[in-house]
Amino acid sequence: MSRSRTPGTYFDDMYRGVRDPWRLAERWYERRKYDLTVAALPQPRYRRAFEPGCSVGELTRRLAARCDAVLACDRVGSAVDTARRRTRDLPHVKVQRMLLPEEWPTGSFDLIVLSELLYYLDDTTFDRFMQRTTASLEPGGTLVTVHWDHPVPEHLTTGSGIAELLAAQPGLGLLADHREEDFVLQVHRRPGPGGHRAISVAAGEGLV
Repeated sequence: MSRSRTPGTYFDDMYRGVRDPWRLAERWYERRKYDLTVAALPQPRYRRAFEPGCSVGELTRRLAARCDAVLACDRVGSAVDTARRRTRDLPHVKVQRMLLPEEWPTGSFDLIVLSELLYYLDDTTFDRFMQRTTASLEPGGTLVTVHWDHPVPEHLTTGSGIAELLAAQPGLGLLADHREEDFVLQVHRRPGPGGHRAISVAAGEGLV
């Protein structure tokens, strides 16, 4: 990533006069990707999840079915308004307007989901974002990342490039790596108490 951070005006312009500029609620591609993202979660239930860059709340609703509490955020006010409308029947979901990583929620999370987000960040912002992400992730907690894997003018890298950057991040262990022609979906786990490495779902249930 050698270019500057994608300016915030890009997102403001995308949402101007359009509730769902990427048609996240309409496209089968998006719905399938969201379902795969939730299916990849290694635990059946999470206590508190954080979803930065939630856009209009399509993935947020799916995460809510697996979590006791979900905090979702976006930098664009109209996206936050739409996400709030789409989750208003879910009292355990909170949607906030927040500029990350300059702003950051308090407390810790046992699940953080970064969907279609990291390739908008330059090197410095990416490093700071990931430092705050890892610090907020509880020992044994799950980090899920999913990103489009085709070049886009506004993206500083691709899903494969994000995977390479995450492989160099300290404090994370790769649990799953799902790659298709269009996107890269990875599941990471922060080492548990005592620095224990990530183990498979089957190993966690004593099957192997």
